[in-house]
Amino acid sequence: MALTLSACSGFNMFGPTKIVQEEIIPPETLYQSAITDMDRQYYLNAITTLQKLERQHPYSEFNEKAKLMEVYATYRIGKFDDAIAAADRYIALFPSSKEMAYVLWLKGTSYFAQIKDASRDQQLARDAIDSYTLLITNYPQSEHAKDAKEKILVAVDNLAGKEMSVGRYYLGNGQYLAGINRFRVVVEQYQTSTHIEEALYRLTEGYVALGLMSEAQTAAAVLGHNYPSSDWYKQSYELLQRQGLSPKVNASSPLASVLQG
Repeated sequence: MALTLSACSGFNMFGPTKIVQEEIIPPETLYQSAITDMDRQYYLNAITTLQKLERQHPYSEFNEKAKLMEVYATYRIGKFDDAIAAADRYIALFPSSKEMAYVLWLKGTSYFAQIKDASRDQQLARDAIDSYTLLITNYPQSEHAKDAKEKILVAVDNLAGKEMSVGRYYLGNGQYLAGINRFRVVVEQYQTSTHIEEALYRLTEGYVALGLMSEAQTAAAVLGHNYPSSDWYKQSYELLQRQGLSPKVNASSPLASVLQG
């Protein structure tokens, strides 16, 4: 038996079913509805409406605005992975947009908001730094650049904190060289972090444990030069004194040029 089905019908085991077609709504109406919902903080409703606008009117003049609002709305409700994906779509479709700095800020801040404590994996911190750096490099005069710089400092501190955590573990287990390598990363790459003073002390400690006294003296000297009133410098000085030594820069040491003002 042959059955002829209409365009608005389907068929299942219980018989023919009617396919409900989506009502086409003018793009300006959909956009205004989404804006109204966002003003009322009904972000989920707004996202649904914005996606309908994009689906029904992919070439509308409102499409770019809709995609921008979708990035913002998903960020506001804490769906950070969705916000990052929406930001990437916007960046790919509208690379010359005047809103690019804002979109990069939303993307970076979506990563930033997910950063865990320093004991966890820090890939999110790296991703946040990458997004903020792109923003600052390409849009240095943007109103979002200042906030991006401040958040980079926090993210860098997390990266340094992770290195310190691992370095202390190695040092405590007698793996001095492995610990030293971690502390050197902090000193050489994360000079704006709050962990610099301790990292230089731990280098002094690690080098003393290995018998590399010249390097230990240099680490302590750099610490004393840059942070003369630091408690970490006091500890470094006392550690060297117990070895009959004092802080002294070895000009051939890679540390000699670190943080020298």
